[in-house]
Amino acid sequence: MFKINIYLKFALIVLFLGLGIWLWAAYGIWYGIWFVITGIVLLVSYIMLGTIVSASEFVQKQQYEEADKRLKLTLSPKLLYPTNRAYYYILKGSFAVNEKNHKEGEEFFNKALSIKLPSDNEKAMVLLQLANINASKNKWTAAKKYYNDAKKLNITEKNLKGQLKEFNKVFANKGAMRQAAAMGKDGYKMMNRGSKRRRPKMR
Repeated sequence: MFKINIYLKFALIVLFLGLGIWLWAAYGIWYGIWFVITGIVLLVSYIMLGTIVSASEFVQKQQYEEADKRLKLTLSPKLLYPTNRAYYYILKGSFAVNEKNHKEGEEFFNKALSIKLPSDNEKAMVLLQLANINASKNKWTAAKKYYNDAKKLNITEKNLKGQLKEFNKVFANKGAMRQAAAMGKDGYKMMNRGSKRRRPKMR
């Protein structure tokens, strides 16, 4: 896919619009119109696409601070094409969670969830993020709901499938802990006995 560096795009927008308007005013419409049209196309593409692609490239390199800076160059998420807007909120949510700001992260992920995501993989990723946030706040009912919603989706990515299995273990362990608590001290003793492995006899 053809990509233009965002700073080069800014420079081209100013160049084409400025030159086009000057030629239009100095020599007539037909001298400057094509420069103006090119500048407008570049401007509209920037407004509707934002800086999601270049920010994602920094994320892949694990340069999260640079990715956040690049994302801030987006003019307004409300003006983005729906898919790009969803990715914008996903990235912002991920950055917030990375900074331990779970409240802000949850808000961004919920915004992403309210938009039609490209595939079930993206939707599952957002749901699992929300499940993780709620689990960290001991809101297990909400976490389980997000987890169950994610399980219903057609997930094809290996990493997401692995996350689902890990969540399943967490919830299973949570259920065992509750059952042990209901049984009192005897329940915890049974859990401890069950978790101990027998050592092989030394010969």
